[in-house]
Amino acid sequence: MVALEQTDRGQHGAREIPVWDPLVRLIHWSLALTILLNGAVVEDESLAHEWIGYVALGLVALRAIWALAGPKHARFSAFPPSPRRALVHLGRLLSGERRVHLSHNPLGALMVYNIWLSVIALGVTGYMMTTPAYFGIDWVEELHEVVFGWLILSVALHVAGVAFESWWSGVNLVRAMVNGRKTIPPGSNVE
Repeated sequence: MVALEQTDRGQHGAREIPVWDPLVRLIHWSLALTILLNGAVVEDESLAHEWIGYVALGLVALRAIWALAGPKHARFSAFPPSPRRALVHLGRLLSGERRVHLSHNPLGALMVYNIWLSVIALGVTGYMMTTPAYFGIDWVEELHEVVFGWLILSVALHVAGVAFESWWSGVNLVRAMVNGRKTIPPGSNVE
């Protein structure tokens, strides 16, 4: 459990806790936009596709820097990638125990790292396809496509996980990623 600092009492005794700073939220929604644009709007082999990919890589790099230097809830230490913690969290879910995590829950943390690594892999393979050494090489193009498929599956699971966690915990995670504040229901176990 953690002590809750800077809380305001909202409607029905819910606590409002500042969690996501403006840069985290901007990076999150901008990265989502780059994935949407390159996945569904922009032509695959266009210059725009390439530059949107570079922007996505830059966003992941900026987020990694912010995870080292940013505020408490933005730091790597707030959401360490821990399969053991993810299994404990899954066990709690299956047993019916509800907990609210101020940062990402352990499964969400693993998904964040997965999405970031997938974007990096897409950027690297995409860049490779623009170089003379790898242009037109089948395995590079196939790997790029496989990673993109994995990223889309991951994003779908992320959205489903957000919907489930919002329902299960009573914390509207989408609203929190918009306004930066988590509304914690009264009596919630908080980590």
